[in-house]
Amino acid sequence: MREIAVDIWGDFACFSRPESKVERLTYPVPTPSAMRGLLSAIYSKPQEFYWQINRIEVLRPLRYISFKRNEVKEVLSVKADGRPRSDGPILVDYAGEDGNKGRTQRQTVALRDVRYRVHASICRQPDYHEPEERLYNQALRRIQRGQCFYQPSLGLREFVAYFALADGETQPISLDLDLGLMLYDVFDLHKWQVTEKAKPYVTLFHARLQQGVLCIPPFDSPEILRPEVI
Repeated sequence: MREIAVDIWGDFACFSRPESKVERLTYPVPTPSAMRGLLSAIYSKPQEFYWQINRIEVLRPLRYISFKRNEVKEVLSVKADGRPRSDGPILVDYAGEDGNKGRTQRQTVALRDVRYRVHASICRQPDYHEPEERLYNQALRRIQRGQCFYQPSLGLREFVAYFALADGETQPISLDLDLGLMLYDVFDLHKWQVTEKAKPYVTLFHARLQQGVLCIPPFDSPEILRPEVI
């Protein structure tokens, strides 16, 4: 299967564990879902294809940082003129009547000074019959020009990600880790249409970092634990 290799780096990254519901605790390495979302920010046509992440190479040593942030925990539905409404949400930051009721301090354990090399393939949707070459060429042009639909991020929107075609000069770090069960994705990659009855489709897989390389099984692989199995 043809691949595209992209170098991705940034100052901070946080790939939150699903079991950390309040305080954010990052995985040591990116999840396939996070990297698929990042590549989709660069180039995405859900009705035609989805990104299949094949490998993630960790190019810099793992370094952590811990800090607290003020976060909004309540939202208020308002009309355009600022008056409350109940027929449709326009969500705004809401601090509450006393000025701090709607906010809280939460701990975040993140990664710092990160750099990864992501190897990904384009998987066509069943109803798309055009050559894959056209999709690959469009993706490569956008990556080379630094184009994106919106700013890619490393787990959290405020952790900006930078990207370029992989140069292959930097080698993965020498590190082996058994990461246990890791989040694979929160969507069924074969169902790109969003409907009112759409529900999250959480999948997991057993992740192992070997000499700085995390190999990702295909979405249809029996290694992927699905909701009906979990």
